[in-house]
Amino acid sequence: MHPLDWKLLKSERLLQDRWLSLRADTCELPGGRIVAPYYVFEYPPWVTGVALTPAHEVVLVRQYRHGVQQTVLEFPGGVVDSADASPLEAMRRELLEETGYTGTTFIETGQLSANASTHTNVTYCFLATDVTYVAPPQLDETEQLETVVLPLAEVITLARQGGLPQALHTGALFFALSALGRL
Repeated sequence: MHPLDWKLLKSERLLQDRWLSLRADTCELPGGRIVAPYYVFEYPPWVTGVALTPAHEVVLVRQYRHGVQQTVLEFPGGVVDSADASPLEAMRRELLEETGYTGTTFIETGQLSANASTHTNVTYCFLATDVTYVAPPQLDETEQLETVVLPLAEVITLARQGGLPQALHTGALFFALSALGRL
């Protein structure tokens, strides 16, 4: 235990559904001060991946995101389902379902937290290389996606200019570029 760690005194579940759980914690800080309520969002693990074709083009998805009320470009990804054997298998599944692309080489490049102060889950980031289109996307009933394939250099420029607004995806791009020796 680190000297800066908080002590959890009590935890009360406020909301529980398939997508998220919200709890209110009572915590004691190292100096003895009590913080209550401290809200914590519990989500399942997420995956996101930078998928490169043999021509070094990046496979992206364009979709509406209601939180920001915009249609944005993102990398393929989603929730690690209970049926997934691992985050890697979830990434393979999400890439194929959302874009129709797949490949044989997937490497985990890093892990990120959306907000370490209030979110419990981790996002597993992947780099998939030499991906090819093999089948039409198989979208969930709430997904309406457009597959977009852009040169890697253009994706880097987009990220620098704010064209990839999802912070976890920008982090995944950083990890992928590092794995590719492009930093």
